[in-house]
Amino acid sequence: MPSLAPDAVYQLLRNLTSPVVAVTSERNGKRNGMILDSAVRASIVPAIPRLSIYVHKFNFSHDLIFDSGRFVLHLLHTDQLDLIHHLGFQSGRDHDKLAGVPHRLGQLGAPVLDDCHSHFECRVINVMDTGSSTCFLGDVVAVGFGAGAAAKGDVMTAGYFRAHIPSEWRASYEEQLQRAQSFAESRSRAIQPVTWRDLKR
Repeated sequence: MPSLAPDAVYQLLRNLTSPVVAVTSERNGKRNGMILDSAVRASIVPAIPRLSIYVHKFNFSHDLIFDSGRFVLHLLHTDQLDLIHHLGFQSGRDHDKLAGVPHRLGQLGAPVLDDCHSHFECRVINVMDTGSSTCFLGDVVAVGFGAGAAAKGDVMTAGYFRAHIPSEWRASYEEQLQRAQSFAESRSRAIQPVTWRDLKR
């Protein structure tokens, strides 16, 4: 165990956080969108673009991505706080979160948001179990920009979001973060070996 207090270690680790992104998925006609800050570039080869995302198993999107083997990652603008609130502060199990969000189905059949900085359509090529979440490695098969992307703000980062979150959202944000941390703590050590279906021989 690190010598620093767990919360101090967590605050240091926050420096490694990626941009805040929207991830959409689809399975058997059911569409969903969620917010993540765990997306990472997973290739330095320009001709082989890849990225990875960590999705907690309690998220509705987890099973949609795992079962369909596809997802779309969207970089967002700094003026899209309302979209983050809409997709990130409620569950897709309760209702269709994309019903009022302009989107279309992309090349892989997963939703692509009209309003974003850019999007990456991904096919899952490998997974890793982390206990409380799954790391999905995605091959980027299509890339595009949102409507009017060049005229809008900078890419949304976790630091920007935390600094500009409206005060009326903060209590809900902290409550959901603590709930997610409790879930993760109870399951993080139960890591299972997983062989992605396309890699089975």
